[in-house]
Amino acid sequence: MYLARIRVLLRSDVSDPQGQTVEGGLRQLGFEGVDSVRVGKYIELRVQADDEAQARRTVEDLCDRLLANPVIEDYTFDLERLD
Repeated sequence: MYLARIRVLLRSDVSDPQGQTVEGGLRQLGFEGVDSVRVGKYIELRVQADDEAQARRTVEDLCDRLLANPVIEDYTFDLERLD
């Protein structure tokens, strides 16, 4: 069993209106030293697999087919063996 920690963000060349809104809100609260805010998704899930390579392939397939939009988003993930 493996724990996957997945991070999904809009690609750097894609506008991030949610990030811009957060950045504006931070400035209104007085946080002037913050810029280039990007908002994404964080997903944790457990994967049954015989080895790390199989777990990695499964997580990549999940991300490519459902968890991330490959046209506008990139993803990264970490795996941790649980058993």
